[in-house]
Order: sequence, then structure tokens, then C-alpha cells
Amino acid sequence: MAAKLVTRCSLLMQVLVFFLAVVPDAFALLLNRLKSLTVIEEVNRRGPYLGLITVIESEENAFFATGAFKPHKTHPFVDLSGRRFRVGKIHGEKVIYVRCGVGMVNAAAATQQMLDLFDIKGIIHFGIAGNANDSLSIGDVIIPKQFAHTGIWDWVNLNSATNLGDVVHLDIASYNVPKGEGTNLLGHIGHRNEEFYTELGKPNTAQPLFWAETSKHCFILLPTWRTLIVQRTLAMLFTWILQATMCQKPLFWAETSKHWLHLAANLEGMELEQCVNSSLCLPHKPKLVVGLRGSTSNIFVDNAAYRKFLVRNFHVSSVDMESAAVVMTSLSNGFPVIVFRGLSDLAGGQSGENAISKFGPLAALNTAKAVIQFIKTLQ
Repeated sequence: MAAKLVTRCSLLMQVLVFFLAVVPDAFALLLNRLKSLTVIEEVNRRGPYLGLITVIESEENAFFATGAFKPHKTHPFVDLSGRRFRVGKIHGEKVIYVRCGVGMVNAAAATQQMLDLFDIKGIIHFGIAGNANDSLSIGDVIIPKQFAHTGIWDWVNLNSATNLGDVVHLDIASYNVPKGEGTNLLGHIGHRNEEFYTELGKPNTAQPLFWAETSKHCFILLPTWRTLIVQRTLAMLFTWILQATMCQKPLFWAETSKHWLHLAANLEGMELEQCVNSSLCLPHKPKLVVGLRGSTSNIFVDNAAYRKFLVRNFHVSSVDMESAAVVMTSLSNGFPVIVFRGLSDLAGGQSGENAISKFGPLAALNTAKAVIQFIKTLQ
């Protein structure tokens, strides 16, 4: 009997040694996930939290520069899937903050992971955006009531039949000036790499990605974050009820939470920064405006003709690459959501170079200040 036990133990050790030798990365990932799970469970005991989501590093820098965020002393952050989720407080309000990365895929993924793993009571998304509204100015902060994903196109053959299901149509040839053989005002389209976040990389550091390859082989299937945490039954029930009432309705405009939007209206008139430094200032004092429309797509808009197209057909005031994804993901899960966007440039409406490099940091700072003031009103 003892000999059999020794043999079994020896075999088990051999299997373990083989496992560690063949799939060390998988084993390390599993240990990291279990370690993070322990921290998440501890963090959630002190919940619920407001979920804060920005996009790029300059927005994050502006947010931290305000000094309002106070990190948790014991568990200041949790690294998940290549992103760093920071735990702390703002004016006594418990918050969890993450920088999602550029584009709708990253925005939706980070939002869903935050809602799945942490005890969240609502999402506040903020960052900079292009200005599509001639009545607004660079440096202004807007809190839109509606967002649309304006990048879902049917690219059809020349002279093909019109799709009656399309919301709008963009006739590229009609932008030739002069008509016929003239220059096309839509300019040209460039394709950029995706930002890819992974557990195998450094936290908060995206890797450029063009081709995402499916798995060629797999030694071990790791448990997902979703399976590592038992989801809250009541939250799931509420989501199912919400989806049951909404799933049959076509959606174009995704609306932010009316209650939060009403509270945000109290911020109109707040003091915003006008100068980047002593030698670079905006000509007008920036203002905060609530209740407009925003456009989101995986397109950095810097073209006057396309800007006019978006305004004429969708009546939007801002253009960005993430907001609609955050809003739709939050609504799909049954959570309140609000968006703050600081206008950093004119999205192609300018006569010279795009102003984002000059006034992007100022727009980000004004947005962060507005978010912090909004959090104070929630108390």
C-alpha cells in the first residue's frame, strides 16, 4: 500500500514538473489571477464604488494632477488583463479608476471587466473629444445626453440599390469640388494599429496590434475572470429584466442616465481653466454645457467635410472614439452612466493644424475638474 502511495506521489510530482516546464506562463497567469481575485474580494467588501474610465495617458495625468484621487492604503491597485485598476477615494467617495485605451473595443472590454469583477454602482467616463459644434469652443466641457456609434457603414458597390435600413447615406462623389473631376473634400483615410492590452505585458502599456491571431494550440484552459467570481444575483436579475424590456427595440441613440444628467446640470457656470501656461491661453473663458449629442466611432475625425456631414445628419456636438461603447456596455448591464468630454480641437474645422497637441492637456484638465465636482454633488 505504501509502495503504491509512493508511486502515485512520484507520478504526481512528475506531472507537476512537466506542467511547470511546458506551460510556465499559463501557471504564472493562473497564480496572478488567483492573487488578484483575493485582492478583488477584499476590495469589494468595502464597496460599492463609482467606476471611473479615461482613455489616454494625458487624460490620466490631468486627473491625477488635480490631487483629488487618494489611493487605498492597503490595495491601491489591481492589475487585470494588462490594465491597472486603481482603488481609492475622491472627497470621501469610493472609486475605482482605469485607463481603457484608445478605441471602442478597449472601451467596451474595460467597462465590462470593471462591471463584472468589482462592486460598481455606476460608470463615469471622461476624456477629450473633437468639437463639431460651431457654437462651442476649444476648452469647453460637454456632458451629452445621447451618444451614437456613427461608424457602422455599409460600403456598397457603385450604382447599387440603396439600403432602406441605413440611417443616413454618404455619397462620396458629391464631395468633389468642382463636381465631376474636382478634388474630393473627404481627403484620404489612414488605418492605424489597434491598442492591445494583455496579462503577458506590462500593466497599462498597450502593444500595437494589426492582426489578432486565433489560438494555434492550447495546453491548458485557464478559468476566466467571470468564472472566478460569483456574480451578484440581484444585479443579474435586474439586468435580465432590463434586457427583456429593451432587447426588441432598435437602438441608435444610447442615452446617459437622466438622474445623473439632471445633477450634472448644477455644474453649469463652474470655473474652468483658460490657459495652458502664462503664454498660451484661449481667447474665451471655457464653459460647461449639458444635454447635447455625441458621436463615437473608431475614426479620429480631422476633416471639415466629414465633420459637416456628422453635424448635418446627426446633429452632434462632439466626436470621439470610446464614449458610445462605454455607454452601451453600461446600459446593457443595467448600470447608470454619464460622460464628460473636454473639447480639445475642431475635428478638421480649423484652417491650420489640429489644436489637440496645444490644448489637449487643458481640455483634459477641465474635464477632470468637472468630474471631481460632479462626484462631490453625488454626496
